[in-house]
Amino acid sequence: MCQNLIPPLNFGLVEENLYRSGEPNNLNFPFLEKLKLKKIIYLATELPKKELLIFAEDNDISLHHLSEDPSHNTSSWPMSEEVVLNAIQIVLQPDNYPLIIMCNLGRHRTGTLVGCLRKLQRWNLTSIFEEYRRFAGPKLRLMNEQFIEFFDTDLVHIPVIHPSWIRISI
Repeated sequence: MCQNLIPPLNFGLVEENLYRSGEPNNLNFPFLEKLKLKKIIYLATELPKKELLIFAEDNDISLHHLSEDPSHNTSSWPMSEEVVLNAIQIVLQPDNYPLIIMCNLGRHRTGTLVGCLRKLQRWNLTSIFEEYRRFAGPKLRLMNEQFIEFFDTDLVHIPVIHPSWIRISI
């Protein structure tokens, strides 16, 4: 019997074995099983849905819910710098792959984190914003783009063993 494989909303390949998406539903789980994920970085302020927690547990996937209480975030930024840095440290560990980054719709928080990763890769801002806008669609948020622009990549500690898509200048 052929099973339909339906990716989650705003699913995309960031780098080899590094993916992005919105929060999946039951229809998306067969697709995600094929990725053989080890880690999920979940960036939404809300708790993950019960179905996602069960899927992660059933498939031995470690789910990292990285967020802060929205009532404590007094800035207008989409996320704190601390959340972004913590997420990047997880992404920079090759042992965590295959890995997926997600938030509610896979647009804003996910797009901001991916934009910061692209900045770490030394992409130019025009290319970073084009990718962000492709996923955000008409709901783009200029504050997210500003966060990416001002993100200080010098705060990121690159581990000795890191993904091959990270280039270290000597």
